[in-house]
Amino acid sequence: MRLTTTGVARNFNQSVVGILAAQYLPPDKRTERILLLRAGETLHGQDVSRYRAVLSHDELQDALSAPYVHRLRESDHLKDGDIVVLEGNSGLVRSLYRPYELHHHLFVTERCNSNCLMCSQPPKDRDDVGALTERNLELIRLIAPAPPYLTITGGEPTLLGDHLFALIAQLKRSMPDTELHLLTNGRTFAWPDYARRFAALEHSKISLGIPLYSDFAGAHDYVVQAKGAFDQTVAGLHQAARNGIRVEIRVVLHKLTIPRLTKLAEYIYRNLTFAEHIALMGLEYTGYTPRNIEALWIDPYDYQNELEEAVEYLAMRTMNVSIYNHQLCVLRPSLWKYARKSISDWKMLYLPECERCSALPACGGLFQWAVKKHSDHIHAISLAASR
Repeated sequence: MRLTTTGVARNFNQSVVGILAAQYLPPDKRTERILLLRAGETLHGQDVSRYRAVLSHDELQDALSAPYVHRLRESDHLKDGDIVVLEGNSGLVRSLYRPYELHHHLFVTERCNSNCLMCSQPPKDRDDVGALTERNLELIRLIAPAPPYLTITGGEPTLLGDHLFALIAQLKRSMPDTELHLLTNGRTFAWPDYARRFAALEHSKISLGIPLYSDFAGAHDYVVQAKGAFDQTVAGLHQAARNGIRVEIRVVLHKLTIPRLTKLAEYIYRNLTFAEHIALMGLEYTGYTPRNIEALWIDPYDYQNELEEAVEYLAMRTMNVSIYNHQLCVLRPSLWKYARKSISDWKMLYLPECERCSALPACGGLFQWAVKKHSDHIHAISLAASR
């Protein structure tokens, strides 16, 4: 499912955030709304005052003083109730929140202090903190009802400094019962003062998702392309735990992490037993991965021994372990109970052969971009035959 489209912007230079309305509303219901006109729909001289903006698939002939974007390249993915942002300098229209989806994200920065070989969101060194924070504060205010789960992601969110604390404080006020998951490399938490300040937010429903790629410092640092990152990440994990901050450990599985996966499982059990969850994650063929594919790619079918050994080691020691981003047909049946449907709605697809599979309802599918690179062992399976 698409997240963006473009058109021709008029009457504004700054970003406009609002909730899409696919029908005309009374003036007193318009102040947070962006009027959406589908293909073939026109204003017909209708008053659009008090709408934040107007979106139109076709060209608008009417003279408007309100901000608008017309001649949209695509609009079928836009729905009533979606929250979008309009960019006046480019005519870009980006979907920020779709209330009918299961997975929701708050993207807070493109900056990062690591440069992972398989990063799905390659960092950009530009100052986006103020603009994105202002946009996200308004987005949080507009979301209703609150979702059960929300992921805060980037870039590296801790690079926002005090702005991140402001966002979390607003989330705590606006949606106190929403589970928040902050995806971070954990390095900033190595500083005790930062960990204490984060803990002082006293948000019991927030947890950190921190990647650890090896028990060996040199291997982890190479994957994240940052010298000293292993020491900072491990220190950050311990500082978080010391301050009562919940943590999850994430491991992306590829050619560089598989050889020491069992040793990493042992390291986690012996040194990081406070982790409330360990997620072993399949590789995404996007971002930096395609250009580093020779160094990273290993067919998931070919690392089942290592994966099963690591999972069983952790599970037997009562650690909570899950497998993300893997199709059931490439996993051994003994691992199915650990597999989760982890791919966000808008990123996920099934291949044609999947439609004949009796395990389809339980399978998390593939990333959309996996059509270009996926296991050679994707196939329809019979649940009866696997028992």
